[in-house]
Parts: sequence; C-alpha cells; structure tokens
Amino acid sequence: MQIKKGDTVLVTTGKDSGKKGKVLKVLPGTNRVVVEGVNRVKKHTRPNRALPQGGIQRIEAPLHASNVMVVCGKCNKPTRVGHKFLSNQEKVRICKHCGEVLD
Repeated sequence: MQIKKGDTVLVTTGKDSGKKGKVLKVLPGTNRVVVEGVNRVKKHTRPNRALPQGGIQRIEAPLHASNVMVVCGKCNKPTRVGHKFLSNQEKVRICKHCGEVLD
C-alpha cells in the first residue's frame, strides 16, 4: 500500500469527500484505511466496566484506500505517490507534483 499510518490524506469520494484527516490505522489485508474524523458511524455498545451504562458511540469506520489521496507536506496538494531509490539503495515515496520525499 502507498498510504502509511500518520499520513495526511484527502477523501476524494463518498459522503465525506473534501475532508482532510490523519491516518490512524492501515488495514493492508482488505486495502482499507481508518482516517481521523472521517466516515464516522454509530456503534451500539453493551454495558461493561469501561462504560457501565452502555450506549451509542461514534467511531471512525474504515475507508477503501482508493478513495483517499496523500497530501504532500511541502506543496499542500493531494498527490499521487511515486517511488524513488536514494543513493544508499533506500526506497522512498515521493510527491508526483513537486518531487519532495514523503517519508
């Protein structure tokens, strides 16, 4: 996957399109990401020790990785992700707009 935990991403499709957020979790097995403050759903919880009265919680649900774009830190634009090898044979992600290293 080209998206990593901690990246800032822009949602491109769906009910939350146009929102930016930080990636909280990456699920590579299903090709999904969880973004902070985006795709919030209601989850009904049973009473337990942490939440004695139970209730309804709002949590972030996973989005498909194809519905988000990484935002470059330098040019502050949503960008496609490229790869490049540095002189010490280290593979890094780069911004396709400005060529800045994203890692």
